[in-house]
Amino acid sequence: MNLGITGSRDGGMPTFGQIVTVDELLFVLQPSEVHHGDCVGSDEWFHNRVTGPYKNKPIVHIHPPDDPKYRAYCTGTNCVIHPVKPYMVRNQDIIDASNTLIATPHGPEEVRSGTWATIRRARKKGIPIYIVWPNAKTTKE
Repeated sequence: MNLGITGSRDGGMPTFGQIVTVDELLFVLQPSEVHHGDCVGSDEWFHNRVTGPYKNKPIVHIHPPDDPKYRAYCTGTNCVIHPVKPYMVRNQDIIDASNTLIATPHGPEEVRSGTWATIRRARKKGIPIYIVWPNAKTTKE
């Protein structure tokens, strides 16, 4: 399974509930590859999780944004760093490479949100989406 991750860079790390739920999803889904956008916040936490204590080490594909302001500069063994691209282009690359998406938004759907734009792209592609809300409730689409 190729898993994409998207989440808020606002407010730092995901909530405790999101962290616990994403850990449970990782255990169930057992991805062989993961793709993230290399931003501070959710991407950075997820990267540290799957390259650190996560037992089944997937290949981690890092899709960095062209704006260094919010970039996390993730690295590590078993990682593939893709070329720097504009946010929306790299978001599409993540969806194109994934057959499932986990999203950790900081709130309800917004028009001008990279997390929600990525979710909408996944909807258009028709792949399963797990939206893990700040209160840990999960919606599967």
